[in-house]
Amino acid sequence: MLTKDLFEEELHDAMRKKNELAKNTYKILLSSIKMAELEKGSSLDENQILNILQKEIKMRRESILEFQKGGRTDLIASAESEISILNKFLPEQLDADEIKQIASDAIKEINASAPSDMGKVMKILLPNWLARRLRIKSVKLFDPCWPNRDIRIKKNSL
Repeated sequence: MLTKDLFEEELHDAMRKKNELAKNTYKILLSSIKMAELEKGSSLDENQILNILQKEIKMRRESILEFQKGGRTDLIASAESEISILNKFLPEQLDADEIKQIASDAIKEINASAPSDMGKVMKILLPNWLARRLRIKSVKLFDPCWPNRDIRIKKNSL
């Protein structure tokens, strides 16, 4: 379970091991969490902390693109290392076949036969996907029930 205490403990471990990169990464993450707590006026739940974690990773990926444009390989390596530190707290990502299977099961469960049933299917799928907090950029789903229809799920829509 993701909590602020977990990241504080990781920060202390990084300080004990004298791992400057991890220490700085956790400090930045904790400051983002504390800022969000101040804005909200109370402590954050696991989903909110996970959203902050994903936002931090996204910022570093965007930074990598800018560093590539500027030819800063030293900063690229640092940002990639920070991403790998933060990635270990994200849930495991499902592959496309697993997602297709889950979607196919949901379609069969409600006997969906047309694209107009997509709302009913999504009512079943979204709680499952949100519970797993999928980290997917884009997945194309195809089901024989809807032969001419692709369902695209983007990271930001979750």
